[in-house]
Amino acid sequence: MTGDTIRVVLADDHAVVRAGLKAVLGVARDIEVVGEAKTGREAVDLAERLKPDVVVMDLSMPDLDGTAATKEIAEKGLTARVLVLTMHTEEEYLVPLMQAGAAGYLMKSVADRELVDAVRAVANGDVYVRPSAARVLAKNLTKKDPVKTEREQFEKLTERERDVLRLVAQGYSAPEIGERLFISPKTVDTYKQRIHEKLGLGHRSDYVQLALKLGLLTQT
Repeated sequence: MTGDTIRVVLADDHAVVRAGLKAVLGVARDIEVVGEAKTGREAVDLAERLKPDVVVMDLSMPDLDGTAATKEIAEKGLTARVLVLTMHTEEEYLVPLMQAGAAGYLMKSVADRELVDAVRAVANGDVYVRPSAARVLAKNLTKKDPVKTEREQFEKLTERERDVLRLVAQGYSAPEIGERLFISPKTVDTYKQRIHEKLGLGHRSDYVQLALKLGLLTQT
């Protein structure tokens, strides 16, 4: 981010939709729309040229659809994180999008209420999905056997480190985790540092992806 400003590119093939999204984001002083794209190809080009923090990506666009554009942004190693905004049902599209590299998924029907929070979340390195979407991810991604090496690495963690990993993946802050485990936030940070050293996990999105692969979010 440039200072405290989150730079955003809007990608949607309908000008009226882009105008609406821009108006929603316009109320947030920490967010600036720096570019607009009407095709997936334009979205990738703007992500490469403008280096925004977030691309709000429509799923159905000409030239290059949202999934393909998201995958290309990820494969190019661009700094932009993609928040997919669509009217399509989560069940059908969510898993392929997350596998393509999306950092979040938001239904257009709730964009007026949640878009600002979603943009902030993905810009800060988090994964933004609604609780129902998390269940879809868990159900679909855990149908496959987890990667053996990742399971082995997870099993090297202590029981308390595993607890911290699960709670971070579920979105709890250090103070909230401390309350649940009866430890201080500083101790939580120490456990997170150990997890980073053992598994290389940094952002919460890394925790979420590993937890989904290993089926940890289906556990109560």
